[in-house]
Amino acid sequence: MFEHIRHRLGIDSFVSFNGQYVVFEGSVLHKQPLRREKVRMLTEEAHQNGHPLVFMDAEEMRASVDDHPHIHVSMESLKFAHPPVDPLYYENKDIYQALLFCRAGEEAPYVRNYPEFRFVRWHDVSTDVLPAGGSKAEGIRLMIEKLGIDKEDVYAFGDGLNDIEMLSFVGTGVAMGNAHEEVKRVADFVTKPVDEEGIWHGLKQLQLLP
Repeated sequence: MFEHIRHRLGIDSFVSFNGQYVVFEGSVLHKQPLRREKVRMLTEEAHQNGHPLVFMDAEEMRASVDDHPHIHVSMESLKFAHPPVDPLYYENKDIYQALLFCRAGEEAPYVRNYPEFRFVRWHDVSTDVLPAGGSKAEGIRLMIEKLGIDKEDVYAFGDGLNDIEMLSFVGTGVAMGNAHEEVKRVADFVTKPVDEEGIWHGLKQLQLLP
């Protein structure tokens, strides 16, 4: 995903899908898709409960239902439109991350029923669905191991609950000014909000930019 941005900026190494897909110098270093059969079971159970999903592979994303308000509001917070609909998208694709749309607390039955998955809330009406043990921190660990650098020399910026492990893992964790309060508590530094050039401001404050 974001191929046009990577190409424009010359980025050939990255950690994506909350650590489930890691690319180093254009080659896949690590990939850990969700188990297809378990995705099918989760999709069927969620459908019965009126909870839609979005499936993400290495290139695209698809929604299990059309025009759902929870998908609209949460995806818009990421500057994404409601994805096209394909309820069986997972059948022939490696899904590295799914989004389950439900309110806080409603994910509890899924947590009990799917120990193979990890559910991390990132929005009032949405949770990430990741392989158990998967995280941004693990993806970063694999990348810096390949690079041969120490985690104390690594910086990370984040604003959501799914960033807590990452910010705690790296040498310097920076929370955006608009971040959840729990995120700010684990950060080493809080910068301005994302819509106030927070990353640029943080890089300047950390003397990583002239």
